Amino acid sequence: MSLRVMVIDDHPMWSEAVERDLAQAGYDVVAVAADGRQALARFAATLPDVVVLDLQIPAPDGVAVTAEITRQRPATRVLVLSASGEQGDVLAAVTAGATGYLVKSASREELLAAVRRVADGVPVFTPGLAGLLLGEFQRRSDAAGATSIGRPGEPQLTERETEVLRMVAKGMSYRQIAERLVLSHRTVQNHVQNVLRKLQMHNRVELTRYVIERGLDEV
Repeated sequence: MSLRVMVIDDHPMWSEAVERDLAQAGYDVVAVAADGRQALARFAATLPDVVVLDLQIPAPDGVAVTAEITRQRPATRVLVLSASGEQGDVLAAVTAGATGYLVKSASREELLAAVRRVADGVPVFTPGLAGLLLGEFQRRSDAAGATSIGRPGEPQLTERETEVLRMVAKGMSYRQIAERLVLSHRTVQNHVQNVLRKLQMHNRVELTRYVIERGLDEV
């Protein structure tokens, strides 16, 4: 069976060119979208094997779309095809769940091969980007067991604190959070107090604003 592929890009000429190349190579292009909302709606209707997307699309952007796609259907692989080769963009995409990342200078042959490899779960990167990515992940892995969710220079929160923070921002009570995470009410309170202390905030409203401003509610 041919691979089912979806293309997401807000530049019509580029999107049409990618769609044409994929179709000529025997791939089944099941959907094309020009923005994040349209992409998620068409993804849910078609459930492709691979999604080829640009990061700089109208909201929600490519990183948010990648995170939502991989959350909804882990079997679908995401291949980013972007004009940006910045380390921050690559890291954000991979953290969101992308399996591959090519810059738009990639050749037709490189794109077609990348789609096939990504479908098989093999990470694919434009030469040079993989090294940058590995170096950054190594630096993070050396960071004393904490997961940074803030901007450079901001306090670091543990994975559990981050999880509790997102639930607080969704309006869940301490009791609801405790039941969801199978924790005691007191443990949840302690996590929230630790987060407030680290971020130097005073209440749930400030925490919710923090989550929304950083897009953590979309993760």
